[in-house]
Amino acid sequence: MDGAATMLQETATRLSNPALQPTWFVCSDEHRFMIAEQLRRTGLPVGRILLEPAARGTAPAAAIAALACLAQCAGTDQEPLLLVAPADHVVRDADTLLSTILAAADAARAGHMVVFGIEPNAPETGYGYIKAGAMLATAESATTARHVDRFVEKPDRTRAEAFLAEGSYYWNSGIFLFSARRFLAELEQHRPDILAACQAATKNLQTDADFVRVDAEAFAACPSDAIDTAVMERTDKATVLPLSAGWSDVGTWSALWDIGSRDSDDNVTRGNVHAIDCTGSYLRSEGPLIATLGVSDLLVVATDDAVLVAPRDRAQDLRQIVDRLKQAQCEEVDQSATVYRPWGYFRRIDAGARFQVKHIMVNPGASLSLQMHHHRAEHWVVVSGTARVVRGDDTFLLSENQSTYIPIGVTHRLENPGRLPLSLIEIQSGSYLGEDDIVRFQDTFGRV
Repeated sequence: MDGAATMLQETATRLSNPALQPTWFVCSDEHRFMIAEQLRRTGLPVGRILLEPAARGTAPAAAIAALACLAQCAGTDQEPLLLVAPADHVVRDADTLLSTILAAADAARAGHMVVFGIEPNAPETGYGYIKAGAMLATAESATTARHVDRFVEKPDRTRAEAFLAEGSYYWNSGIFLFSARRFLAELEQHRPDILAACQAATKNLQTDADFVRVDAEAFAACPSDAIDTAVMERTDKATVLPLSAGWSDVGTWSALWDIGSRDSDDNVTRGNVHAIDCTGSYLRSEGPLIATLGVSDLLVVATDDAVLVAPRDRAQDLRQIVDRLKQAQCEEVDQSATVYRPWGYFRRIDAGARFQVKHIMVNPGASLSLQMHHHRAEHWVVVSGTARVVRGDDTFLLSENQSTYIPIGVTHRLENPGRLPLSLIEIQSGSYLGEDDIVRFQDTFGRV
């Protein structure tokens, strides 16, 4: 996030032009509600959210998207082009991005696999590079697109300096444009194992509201690979088109310092931050107060449940921390303090022996499942909005500052019948407070 909107929301907004519709979002199954909620908040059409049962890299992700698009176009004469755009990049000039994408359409329709290249302005070692070759024939494209001579993985600084001096190299943006059929044909030629697994996974797509599900077992059997290594480095159709739209691959926290608005002391600050005699630092809070005194060139990032402190020049080494936390089985690695659900979200406020406190937000018109718990009781206090509560055989309304109690073993449901979000505090008490202590009897979202 570089501002008030998330990177996903910014990506969806800048690609919302009718010329680029319909939009498919590919994400993991466990992130589906968070993605849906972020898209809902943009006010844009959500489109379709294609769920990956397991992480298998960008090549399988693009393959199931291509197959789903072709299935949607079945019975028509459409030959869909596929724009593959990561949602974790910053693009300052959305108009130039759109015009460059549209300019590449002719080359993509002619069968070329277009990758958008960024003209390097520094010997960056964190990006892959593309060496441009001869210009495309005018009949194929009226742009400055060139054949790709070769792809180069992240180089050391000496090679990166040589690439910059030579002038025929671009950074690999990871944004691609090609026809769905061409991509699948290249995949069949170079990685038929991936194509076969994805075809099996999309043979019987299941639709659940805005979510589209593939066969989990078939997709789990798919090899993992990236678009670059599976297809682009092997095909003779690879084409690079320069993109000058203020692009940045925000792969590290220090990259947000690079592109952020810095104060007179070269600090970038976000959220509840107070810095005294500090220089060259990225200081970000998504909740608690951060106070710094007399430090330089630091990353300090605070969320609801974790704090990161590191030298800014060590940002690319954060994988070491993630690996250590996984070894220690820290729940913060896989579980955020805020958890999104199809009806809204809840945020953990506090927890201890035999108790847990949550802030629950229910969207207007939404409802939780009719459910029961074997091991916990719940106390609900309405902060704002109106709640309709089903408790056993009783149904009643609660308004601001009113509360109710749900005993262990009693069937219950929480609904928001109003036009405003419902905010309430839930206090759980009991011998076991895990999320798997839910027995659902009725559910709008197919989770029974």
